[in-house]
This record gives sequence, structure tokens and C-alpha cells, in this order.
Amino acid sequence: MPVYVFSCHDCGSFELSRPMAEVGAAAYCPTCLGEARRVFTPPSLTRLSTPMRRVLEKEEASAHEPLVVTEKRGRPLRQRREPAPPWVLH
Repeated sequence: MPVYVFSCHDCGSFELSRPMAEVGAAAYCPTCLGEARRVFTPPSLTRLSTPMRRVLEKEEASAHEPLVVTEKRGRPLRQRREPAPPWVLH
């Protein structure tokens, strides 16, 4: 859930965590209960590691340009069948 910064005229700034759908709702200062105005701040972005960034880029690209498989590669997977336990009825 995003954290928004609000400013009270008397008490100063404070942060509120609320759903994005409720961002336009009135906010009240937790100290004096007066109405507060939202302060627009830059988003808090984090830098991803290189492997994570590559995975996300591949995932995003596959949504728009999926890879088409034209041939099988490698050995087919073997399916192991284990005998059913004696207490299982067929």
C-alpha cells in the first residue's frame, strides 16, 4: 500500500498509508485532527539487481512478442511411476 505525505497547517507534515483508490479522500492530522493537504513527493523507486531486471524485461517482452517454439530440444522427460501402496484400493 502506498505511503502519502500530508501537511497540517499547525503541526507540520505526516505520512499516511492508504489504498490508491482513497488518495483523494480528506486526510486529518493525527495530532490536532485538523484537515491536512497532500504534499506531492517523488516516488520511492529502488534499483533492481541485474538478474532480476533481466527476468522482468524478458517477462514484459514475452507478453507482447511471445517466443514461438518450432522444434523440441533436449531429452523428453521421463515419467516415473511408482507402485501404489498396498492400502490403496483400485
